[in-house]
Amino acid sequence: MARAAIQATAINKWFGEEPARTHAVRDVSFEANFGEMLYVVGPSGSGKTTMLSMISGILRPSSGAVRIEDADIWGLSSDALAEFRLRRIGFVFQDYHLFPRLTTAENVAIPLILQHREWNAAVEEAERNLEIVGLRNRAQLPPVKLSGGEQQRVAIARAIISRPDILILDEPTASLDGDTGRNILSFVRKQLLTDERCIVIVTHDARIYEFADRIMRMEDGSITAVERSQLDAQ
Repeated sequence: MARAAIQATAINKWFGEEPARTHAVRDVSFEANFGEMLYVVGPSGSGKTTMLSMISGILRPSSGAVRIEDADIWGLSSDALAEFRLRRIGFVFQDYHLFPRLTTAENVAIPLILQHREWNAAVEEAERNLEIVGLRNRAQLPPVKLSGGEQQRVAIARAIISRPDILILDEPTASLDGDTGRNILSFVRKQLLTDERCIVIVTHDARIYEFADRIMRMEDGSITAVERSQLDAQ
């Protein structure tokens, strides 16, 4: 039986003031389950990234509720929410957000440093995490020396170093060629998806739909359809 990892209930987000007020997300409700890879797809401006930010504890909804397993995340204090995100939610940004003055390993170690781990121990753990994504030999290089696909894998290594049970990727293949993008998503599905983890991916890239369990479509801030993928039907 499916176990809900994320439950969004009637979440809304407005931006701006009248008469230019924009209703970016409209009464969105859905569940994402542990052991599942859920894609959120739709045209630019459909509210996908705004919705993603609300379920990951980055952007407060104007109304509605978000539960991650047993926690009402927007009912937490600011400090408790920051700690919750740090330990339970891994987020891979579209632009990677790697620090150019740090080595690859130091970039991956950042979540552990924020948890007050000793620097050298955190970097050693980061190097072990880089091995998971096949980049141990790049540990001492700065991000600028890496390809786009390698930078994406570094961002994934950083997102999973705290062993989060929720992993969220925003447009993970936007800057990658088709083969590299497929390889990244194949890796994510085979190596990172477990019965104790839920993965949510926002994407425009129909070439990687085959890796999803379900595909949730959004348009004009609303969910228009939720479909089982061909993978899930097999």
